[in-house]
Amino acid sequence: RVASPPSGRIFSLAVDYSQWTSFQMSNPTIFNPVIPYTGAIFGGLQRGQMIAVQGILPKESERFQVDLQCGSSEKPRADIAFHFNPRFRRSGCVVCNTLAQERWGREEITNAMPFKKGEPFEVIFCIMVDKFKVAVNGKHFLDYQHRISVDRVDTLGIFGGVQIQTICFLSSSEQENPYSNLPIKKIDAIGTHTKQSKTQLATPYMGKIKDGLSPGRIITVQGRVNKNPDRFSINLRVSDSTDVPLHLSSRFKERVFIRNTFLYQSWGEEEKKIEYFPFNAEAYFEVVIYCDSDCFKIAVNGEHLLEYKHRFTDLSKIDMLEMDGNIQLLHVQT
Repeated sequence: RVASPPSGRIFSLAVDYSQWTSFQMSNPTIFNPVIPYTGAIFGGLQRGQMIAVQGILPKESERFQVDLQCGSSEKPRADIAFHFNPRFRRSGCVVCNTLAQERWGREEITNAMPFKKGEPFEVIFCIMVDKFKVAVNGKHFLDYQHRISVDRVDTLGIFGGVQIQTICFLSSSEQENPYSNLPIKKIDAIGTHTKQSKTQLATPYMGKIKDGLSPGRIITVQGRVNKNPDRFSINLRVSDSTDVPLHLSSRFKERVFIRNTFLYQSWGEEEKKIEYFPFNAEAYFEVVIYCDSDCFKIAVNGEHLLEYKHRFTDLSKIDMLEMDGNIQLLHVQT
């Protein structure tokens, strides 16, 4: 197992990408490739796929690049659907571009620099319907809209001043739905993954949270939204009362994700503000609830979505997880 990114850099807004990699990355996994590296992507690149690259940045590095290529030809040079190029001169920047018919397109430059010389890193590339999403050291870093079809991509290239330790691929078998960007894997009792599973858990669902919640506790829910959904809900409850410290309600007609608390036989004020609605009909999803000391941090499909301040502070009494609605529930981990 390659050294994980520094603990302070995990997805502090809810998801630990280093755990995602170690638990959910499937073969083929490539260890210590020689740079420059050019290798085939088995079966070609697919929407819903993720590629994780872990390594160390030498102190003398000036730049490196990760290319998602359409073949490996050098003369003429193969098209590059996504060129990801960190450059370290001066304050540093990351340049993204596309090469088509041996001509570069317009550069997209991000002046933030998430890499540090002499330190380990992890980059995860998520292939979405209309764009690439990139996370560095567990935090979402940038989006890059597709300029040429990702169906043509079949080669991964890595070049420049970088030492790579592992390259991991996470594949989806649910290609009929382009929004199914999280393949669901069943996690066994010791935290390792088994074969992809479509086994459903019964809904309404109610499960015990052993020893109650505490800061640092994580709850993961994986499932698939039904066709023509109305709503589904996730509740964290107190078993010896009617209190619901956290109520999450996804409502598809209004496209809102409601947060609320039920205390003393009364609902509090709803919170609705959200940047985007993260769920789609017939799409797989993953909701991660991270219990912090002062709030819940919620991530959906690997991206931080919101924070919800605790209105019920005796966290150890929150000992039940409840779910209901228009979903197929595939996996719960508390």
